[in-house]
Amino acid sequence: MSTSAESPVGGTIVTPVRRRRRFTGSALTWMAVTPFAAWAVARVAGLERGSLPTQIMTATPYAAAGSLVPLLIAAVGRKRAATAVALLATTALGFSVLPRALGTAEATAGRPFKVMTINMLFGRADIEAIMKLVREFDPDVLSTQELTPGAVSDLDAAGLKELMPHRVLEDEWSAGGSGLYSKHPMAQLPDVAPPVGHKMPAALVSLPGGNPIEFVDVHPYPPIGPNVVQWNDALAALPSASPDRVRILAGDFNASLDHAAMRKLLARGYKDAADQVGAGLIPTWPANRRMPPIITIDHVLVDQRVGVREVSVRDVPGTDHRAVLAELTVP
Repeated sequence: MSTSAESPVGGTIVTPVRRRRRFTGSALTWMAVTPFAAWAVARVAGLERGSLPTQIMTATPYAAAGSLVPLLIAAVGRKRAATAVALLATTALGFSVLPRALGTAEATAGRPFKVMTINMLFGRADIEAIMKLVREFDPDVLSTQELTPGAVSDLDAAGLKELMPHRVLEDEWSAGGSGLYSKHPMAQLPDVAPPVGHKMPAALVSLPGGNPIEFVDVHPYPPIGPNVVQWNDALAALPSASPDRVRILAGDFNASLDHAAMRKLLARGYKDAADQVGAGLIPTWPANRRMPPIITIDHVLVDQRVGVREVSVRDVPGTDHRAVLAELTVP
């Protein structure tokens, strides 16, 4: 397009009109689409590197929902290329996230087996609240992280010693302590969990009516700053599922299913119990704060032979993690 005007010395002056609006509209559309497209590529390809990208990746469920906005902008603006890219990004993010809310578990016969896991925040978790859950849920194994000697004494004084007399404890006066409690006899298994990260005790749990199962209390360092290297190393060093023995990993993984390191662990023969029953998007951290829990980093991982009946998440005062309760069936 152009405009014309008469020249005072004769002739016509032609002035082209720049298409600023169209260019600006396209540029703004691509500015909205590109971050979500990049996020989708990073999530699908597992490209997060370093501390900050690794932490940001836990927000993928929110990115999946947010990706609908640039898709709508591109579609309304009739930007075909941008619409196509935005649609691909939304689809990729959606397929990465939505299965966790749908569930794929099928009924599996076997021995009932209940697991409860809770990060006690330096032993500050409300003991009575934990004991109430233990009495109501009646877990076969209780997996605890950030277990202190004081918390061990308080739990026993509140009745845990009678309800779950068998234990493998590596408690400390720090975030590094952990411990397994059981209704059934347990034998400690040394050198199963990686030596990197917080204490991660492992035990062989003898169940009535079948073979024993192996249980690992998981708690790697959070991927903050230089700890991201040890976080990766710890997840990579956790034992793979074994055809010879049923193995369960439970605890505070400091990882979501959107982390490549976590997906690599799952690919070694495990499935996430909450994911199996459509509870995989229920956030577990940070709890009991002004802001509600926003990310899911506490998990129960089971091998492919273990059935999942139900998974629920409960608040426990005094700690920034929610308890995860899983009803399973083991061969």
